[in-house]
Amino acid sequence: MEKPLKCLLLDDELPGLAYLKMLCEQISGLIVLKAFADPVVFLEEAAVTDFDLAILDIEMGGMDGLSVARCLNGKPVIFTTAYKQYATDAFDIDAVDYLVKPIQKERLQIAVEKAAKRIELLQNQPAFVRLNTDKGRALLFFDKVLYIATSDIDSRDKAATLDDGSVLILKNISFEKLLALLPSDKFCQINKQEIIALRAVRYFSHDEIVTNLPADEGLLTLHLSEAYRSVFMQKTIR
Repeated sequence: MEKPLKCLLLDDELPGLAYLKMLCEQISGLIVLKAFADPVVFLEEAAVTDFDLAILDIEMGGMDGLSVARCLNGKPVIFTTAYKQYATDAFDIDAVDYLVKPIQKERLQIAVEKAAKRIELLQNQPAFVRLNTDKGRALLFFDKVLYIATSDIDSRDKAATLDDGSVLILKNISFEKLLALLPSDKFCQINKQEIIALRAVRYFSHDEIVTNLPADEGLLTLHLSEAYRSVFMQKTIR
C-alpha cells in the first residue's frame, strides 16, 4: 500500500476488540484511528472522522454490524464475525471481505489489501458514473444530482432529480450500490427510500428535512428516520 489506510474498529466484546486491534497494528500501512465497543458511539464518531476503512463485528447488542455498515455511505467495510450465515447479507451490501473468527493475521492482511485496491479505484473515480436509465446509458454527473428516491413504478429502479428539474430513472440499482458510487461527503441516505444531496438541504429538525426542491405546495419535505439521523446530523455540522 503506497498510502497508509486509516481504519475504525467496532466489536462489542472487549477481548475480541483488543485482539483485532493488535492484529491490525501488525499490518504495515494500516493505521487504527479508534476502536469502539458501542455501535451508536461508533456512528457518531465515524460521521466526523476522516477514515478510509471500517472493520466491524456483526452480532452485537442493539445495532448489528450490517445496519452500521448501511449508515457509512459506501465506505469500505470488512466484517469479522463468529458466524458464517451472514455472508450473503454482507456481500449484498458490497462488503470488501467477510472474516470468520478466530481471525488470522494473514487472512486479515488479504482483506486489507482488497480494501486498499478498492479505495484506490474510488479515489481515482471521475466526477460522473455511467448507468442504465430509462433513456438508455447515461452519464450521471454527481454535481447535478439533488435527490434520489425509490421509483413509484418499480422499486428496483431509482428516480434521480437533477438540478435542472429533470428526473432520470436509474434502472435496477440498489441504494447500497448508489452510495458506493456517490461521494460520501456530498450525499446522505435519510431513510430506506431516499438519498439527499447535502447542498439540497434548506433546513431540518430531528425527523424532517425541508429541501430546496419545489413541491406541489411549497418545498419538498422529507422524513429523516431514526436509523440514519445520527450520520445526517454529523454531516451537516462539518
